[in-house]
Amino acid sequence: MNRASRSLFSDWWWTTDRGAAVAVLLLIGIGLILAVAASPAASGGPRTAGNFHFAVKQVIFAAVAVAILFRTSLLSLDGVRKVAAVVYVLAIVGSLLTLFVGTETLGARRWLDFGFLTLQPSEFLKPAFAVLAAMILADVTPAPLPRPLMAFLLLVPALAVLAFQPDVGQSFLLILLCVALLFFAGLAVKWIWAIGGGTAGLAVIAYLVFPHVQRRVDQFLHPLDKGHQVNLSLNAFAKGGLLGVGPGAGTVKYRLPESNSDLIFAVAGEEFGIIVCGAIVILFGFLTVRLLLRAAKARETFVQLAMAGLATVLALQAFINMAVALSMIPAKGMTLPFISAGGSSLFAVALTMGLVLALGRQRPEDDVRDAFAASGGPRT
Repeated sequence: MNRASRSLFSDWWWTTDRGAAVAVLLLIGIGLILAVAASPAASGGPRTAGNFHFAVKQVIFAAVAVAILFRTSLLSLDGVRKVAAVVYVLAIVGSLLTLFVGTETLGARRWLDFGFLTLQPSEFLKPAFAVLAAMILADVTPAPLPRPLMAFLLLVPALAVLAFQPDVGQSFLLILLCVALLFFAGLAVKWIWAIGGGTAGLAVIAYLVFPHVQRRVDQFLHPLDKGHQVNLSLNAFAKGGLLGVGPGAGTVKYRLPESNSDLIFAVAGEEFGIIVCGAIVILFGFLTVRLLLRAAKARETFVQLAMAGLATVLALQAFINMAVALSMIPAKGMTLPFISAGGSSLFAVALTMGLVLALGRQRPEDDVRDAFAASGGPRT
């Protein structure tokens, strides 16, 4: 921990965003606590003895995720670009493979079963696209097409494969990410509104084409019947109150589908109360605002856009998950970053955060450049 030390960890500690790193580790820690709380329900039932099998797996996944985060955060800017390109291609190929050899669940093919790990390749599209789109939008060299159009064309293959899976939620999350990047890049507001109108049109088409989307929207709009899962989730929050019923004492989780994954926030509400749920919200808010502020202070346009895009997709995913649990938006199967059980989500958000930390690291060459500029030399 000594500044004079030249060890790998010391260099990383004194050049990275320590506040953001600590916030992520706290969120992962909360996720492990909730994994222990939800594991008996996920592996058993109200009348069947559960075990901590899922909790043990989550501890292993968390260790791998921390390793991914640490190694990725050591990348150079050029390394970030290369990793994003490779991950995007692999995520597209993996998502295509799910259509042929993937595991089908509730009519959707999104997962590749490797035995110990069921991988969802589409989870990795988000961080990779954020970096690659930032590269395109930050490039000032002449191009045959407008940069915003090139960024959207990069998104088309991902949207096509997600439509066949189908995964409407991930598709709209990627579209929102693309719109946010275009906004950060300075695209005229009229075009942002036009894209927003087009996105709304796609939402109407999704409602008409996909029966599960229509069912969830209709349930959300119903004045009384919000659906079985959402009603159980709301009951969990009502039962937990301010301080919760205590670790392991919750009962709603035994009747709540995906209690250790998509609706883990409801488990937190029942067993730990509004206090812990509020702490989770504060941690995500702190992380988002901190990353956006650091992005605004970055010197390079690419770094600004990439950091802002990665921070935005983390914030959007967290908001969607918690809003669904609280019946603020229609139900959507989306994980809570760093907290929901499962390897795919945890590895993808670890990669996301690792890329953010790599982009925001204080590099020696930046200090030399600043010192040279302060002495009267040109800033490059």
